[in-house]
Amino acid sequence: MQLAGKTYFITGASRGIGKAIALRLAKEGANIAVVAKSVVEDPRLGGTIQGSVEEINAAGGKGLAIQCDIRDEEQIIRAVQQTISIFGGIDGVINNASAISLSKTEQTEAKRFDLMHSINVRGTFLVTKHCIPFLKKSSNPHIITLSPPLDMDPKWFGFSVAYSLTKFNMSMMAIGWADEFKDAGIAANALWPVTTIATAAVKNLLGGDMLINMSRKPEILADCVNWIVQQPAKECTGNTFLDEEILAKAGITDLEQYAVTPGGKLQKDLFVK
Repeated sequence: MQLAGKTYFITGASRGIGKAIALRLAKEGANIAVVAKSVVEDPRLGGTIQGSVEEINAAGGKGLAIQCDIRDEEQIIRAVQQTISIFGGIDGVINNASAISLSKTEQTEAKRFDLMHSINVRGTFLVTKHCIPFLKKSSNPHIITLSPPLDMDPKWFGFSVAYSLTKFNMSMMAIGWADEFKDAGIAANALWPVTTIATAAVKNLLGGDMLINMSRKPEILADCVNWIVQQPAKECTGNTFLDEEILAKAGITDLEQYAVTPGGKLQKDLFVK
């Protein structure tokens, strides 16, 4: 169990990609702070922080359910303090929580614009900020942010300026943290899938069951995170990784295992040429 005794603070870990990452790291013996809002299951979305913790414990890790809205700085501070009080440290932060609305400028309400910026940008920044003092004490600290490679091609902005701004902001923070904290030995990287991922957001907001069937499972990103956090922090930092790039480095060649429909057509994700 390669990550026994290590602690990872994962936002949005009650479902989807965040939960898959939590379970993968749990299989390696890690402690997982499940940081999310869901304590009552939403039938459209599924998942709660308590349910994730039960599965984390069953997988071989130790889970801690922390109800937290990362738009609220005081809640973030309490979540970090709770993690430290139970597990004694933080070895990695996975900035997974995100809001999405693929609306054009005239159709984007101010409240939706503010929601995406307060979660994707401000929330990611504040979560990382308050974990930094504890990451500095780790022997191999990592920050991983679920956001795309930077690409100023206008087509990535024209379809939804408001959303694109926030996701590229997340990647810019990852690159900035890699430089800011290089002397402290803290790695910071961004990670993004080449194809769409089978999550509630993809089904409910983007393309229904048809798009789900053209997607890969969240476990592909979970395997990527597992590889990244086991790399020496001083050597693996400042990257905006695509998942297929990581799998190649990890020697994983069978990508069909991740397909919802093995052998079927796959849909490229946003921000991927």
